[in-house]
Amino acid sequence: MAQPGEHRTQETLAVRRADGESRSLAASLPRLMLEASRIANNVTHGLHGRRRAGAGENFWQYRRFVSGEPATSVDWRRSARDDHLYVRELEWEAAHTVWLWPDRSLSMAFASKGARDSKLERGLIVSFALAELLVAGGERVGIPGLMNPTSSNNVVDKMAQAILHDTTHRGSLPPSFVPSSLSEIVVLSDFWSPVGDIRPMLAGLSASGAHGTLVQIVDPAEESFPYAGRVEFVEPEGGGAITAGRAEKWASDYVALVAAHRDAIRLETSKLDWLFSTHTTSRSAAELLLFLHAGMTTAKGAAGKAGRGA
Repeated sequence: MAQPGEHRTQETLAVRRADGESRSLAASLPRLMLEASRIANNVTHGLHGRRRAGAGENFWQYRRFVSGEPATSVDWRRSARDDHLYVRELEWEAAHTVWLWPDRSLSMAFASKGARDSKLERGLIVSFALAELLVAGGERVGIPGLMNPTSSNNVVDKMAQAILHDTTHRGSLPPSFVPSSLSEIVVLSDFWSPVGDIRPMLAGLSASGAHGTLVQIVDPAEESFPYAGRVEFVEPEGGGAITAGRAEKWASDYVALVAAHRDAIRLETSKLDWLFSTHTTSRSAAELLLFLHAGMTTAKGAAGKAGRGA
């Protein structure tokens, strides 16, 4: 069981490693996008229509000319087809605000032999890479309770520094805050918290109308339970320890409990029209990055289909 001091060291090393790896991962995105052409064809960086008039480039609607407006605002081609004068309005386009929250609690430091990274490292790598891509596309990125939204080109440095200097309690779920209705929220966690804790968290984050995605990051050992013989299992966040005399006999019950837990989370997210996906650290971080980036830029329905295979 990792002690708080040991976990702090693990976190520091993970942040430094994730900072470097996320940059190379982000740099490889064009190649990944070519391989995943279905996603690449739908990517639109930085422009999110809000279905209201304002500064932008895309046509939204025609409306009647109002007395007192400058004559230069009249669309004379459209007006020539009618007895009225019309103004061509453009759809208002604004930078999206995306809140990224990687779980940094003690349970995230776990890594078995079959993992490419610890859950902590994987969550940070993907968060950093996604932030860099979003900012490059004109978005603003923030960390709830830790970093205000920014569109700075050095967003990864800002995120890393904010995390490294954070002295608050490492909760397993994001802190309570009220995002704007146009915000997007991405929570990366192992989500081993009881559904009774996840439900009010979701209710609070979605109360304003914000949309979000929950990604359960798990170690391959947590997915398949490959243990046999006498094994002591220690809950790293104060839940105590339990010893199995013949651990292999627990496997089927464990797998069933995990499936039921995920079904319960999926039920809660579907009520709010949020997305829920799982990701195993034995797989490529690029898969998860592609899924999340597509979710920021494509229709929600298409992203949901991709999520089931993420």
